[in-house]
Amino acid sequence: MSQSSPQQGRPPSPSRPRQDLHPATAGADAAGTAAVPGAVRASDAEREAVVERLRVASVEGRLTFEELTERTEAAYAAVTRGELEHITADLPGMGAPGANPAPLQVKRRFSAVMGDCKERIVGRIDGPLEAVSVMGDVELDLRGAQVPTGEVHIAATAVMGDVKIIVPDGVAIELLGHAFLGDRRVQVREPCPGARIPVVRVTANAFMGDVKIVDDEHHAPIRRAVASWWRDRRPGS
Repeated sequence: MSQSSPQQGRPPSPSRPRQDLHPATAGADAAGTAAVPGAVRASDAEREAVVERLRVASVEGRLTFEELTERTEAAYAAVTRGELEHITADLPGMGAPGANPAPLQVKRRFSAVMGDCKERIVGRIDGPLEAVSVMGDVELDLRGAQVPTGEVHIAATAVMGDVKIIVPDGVAIELLGHAFLGDRRVQVREPCPGARIPVVRVTANAFMGDVKIVDDEHHAPIRRAVASWWRDRRPGS
């Protein structure tokens, strides 16, 4: 009697669908990282709330102009709630007692007549500044200043000289004024459109001279490249 041989070419029987997964568990698996609180995607309203918190911290004197601009830019670029929480991790909650503000920036007019004037402002700016260069050079560095309003107004005049204004990366620049046989230049990275970011308004008048507004990226590109390289090579970076 011949033995029956297994049938050749018969397709395997389809596997039965799994019935042991709870719907909630299946949803969590499908969502992936959504089950982790810090990985939940941030909303536009949450980003704006963090930007407002940063503004309040600046008013209280907790953040410099550079820190305010840098963190505001990071808030608008944040994707998750965890990234937003990291931006404000070293700040107290809303309603906490305010810190003592930085000392008021008393000197408002910076001038150079056939000479040089370099100023790194670290005080609190609550009014307009003026820079005047006559056959000389004036350099104003605003990165370490305290700017409670988030706005700086500067009147810059260059007569056969140069005025250079250094601002933090990411600020918005509004430039007014005129140039006669001179130049007015803005060398800053374009900010995100529609974002509520700090503003530097400059009324620049150049007569056979130059008025230049630069951010940190354009002011010292080599130094920034070296610092970035060093930061990236450190363990744990």
